[in-house]
Amino acid sequence: MQIKELLLQTPNQQTVMVKGWVRTKRVSSSVAFIAINDGSTIHNIQAVVADGAVAEETLKLVTTGACIAVTGSLIPSQGQGQSVEVQVSDILVYGSADPEKYPLQPKKHSLEFLREIGHLRPRTNTFSAILRIRHALAFAIHQYFNEHGFFYLHTPIITGSDAEGAGEMFRVTTLPAIQPPLTEDGKVDYKEDFFGKETNLTVSGQLEGELGALALSKIYTFGPTFRAENSNTTRHLAEFWMVEPEMAFFELTDNMNLAEDFTKSLIKYALEHCADDIAFLEKRLLDEEKTKKKEEQSEMTLTEKLRFVSENTFERITYTEAIDILLQSKPHKQGKFNYPVAWGIDLQSEHERYLVEKHFKKPVILTHYPKDIKAFYMKLEDDGKTVRAMDVLFPGIGEIIGGSQREDDYEKLLQRTKEVGIEEESIWWYLQTRQFGSAPHAGFGLGFERLVLFVTGMSNIRDVIPFPRTPKSAEF
Repeated sequence: MQIKELLLQTPNQQTVMVKGWVRTKRVSSSVAFIAINDGSTIHNIQAVVADGAVAEETLKLVTTGACIAVTGSLIPSQGQGQSVEVQVSDILVYGSADPEKYPLQPKKHSLEFLREIGHLRPRTNTFSAILRIRHALAFAIHQYFNEHGFFYLHTPIITGSDAEGAGEMFRVTTLPAIQPPLTEDGKVDYKEDFFGKETNLTVSGQLEGELGALALSKIYTFGPTFRAENSNTTRHLAEFWMVEPEMAFFELTDNMNLAEDFTKSLIKYALEHCADDIAFLEKRLLDEEKTKKKEEQSEMTLTEKLRFVSENTFERITYTEAIDILLQSKPHKQGKFNYPVAWGIDLQSEHERYLVEKHFKKPVILTHYPKDIKAFYMKLEDDGKTVRAMDVLFPGIGEIIGGSQREDDYEKLLQRTKEVGIEEESIWWYLQTRQFGSAPHAGFGLGFERLVLFVTGMSNIRDVIPFPRTPKSAEF
């Protein structure tokens, strides 16, 4: 029985077996107390070993990090913080851990140090809590879409197109690194490659997702995406997961309604099903806040921040209105923003957070961005200057969702591809959908790690994915 279930049992001297990893062992006079955790919950179960109950040689092997199976009677706990404990009659040591070498000792470790031992960090309270929350959110995503009539579409990881037009992609090739075949003009001859053309790891499943939506009406993708951006910030990964719904017959307002309901639903699910883990991470954050200067401290606890999103109606304003608000704001007038404010700029996180945390004091959806700072596939407004884009902004994190109504007019879409320099041949199939039964449609992308970052209260995106991929780092 998992420890999560065992802690809920009524103790009646029943014989139980617990399997897990030793968090701590302390010896007091003639009794040993062992804290065991199996990853099913943030809470440990205490195993009490009376003098002589287990062979001394076996007990010596029970050190922090060791993997053991404990058999004994489930009895009421004499200590605080738990209702039951195990009175041990036998211990089987699956794997010992040399205390001189085992790096996870019972003390506080820095997140930087834990990144260096990524193979062991899931055994810590912090990272086991994050991974359980990550699982719960992934499950909630599939559950939400299934209940709302969406079909899960597996879009390709290897692609011949750059959905965003950003050009920061990882090349996929089977050609030799030394002396690859060349064309007559000295360039690499990708016709000799596995796919007969240049291919990359995808940055988005959106374009293929649209193809599915224009047949099944409502689809979503949820898979790994890749960006070869040489960035070492706390907000970027080279490999990350994206949730991308696409809906036929949805226009911008429908898209906003879905994004708001979807994110609220996910956060409510986490609050309901991950209460213990969120409470642990909240306490961790509160301890961390005490070490900061007063002006750097958060105004909300983790739970308050989550309820701030789940219980508020999202404010909806246009990009132009947002720029006007920012231009009239005290931080702008007093020169406290690090980045300039003007119509036509791509808003920075500090601008987005001001709108959410200071001005409206609720989540915000910004719409109608200038076309020049948005992707080619977004539907052009009649003014010729803005597109039907939308970004959802959260406290503490800024943009968490980006989406739009898609351009369904063939001529306008073709013109935009030419303006941004995308070759028509590379997405001929995407353009053709606008010629064969085109329909209004919309969609958005939710960066899954951004969501986990928000729900866990962590500050670095490398700490919310099991094995982060970043520049010069692919160790585990």
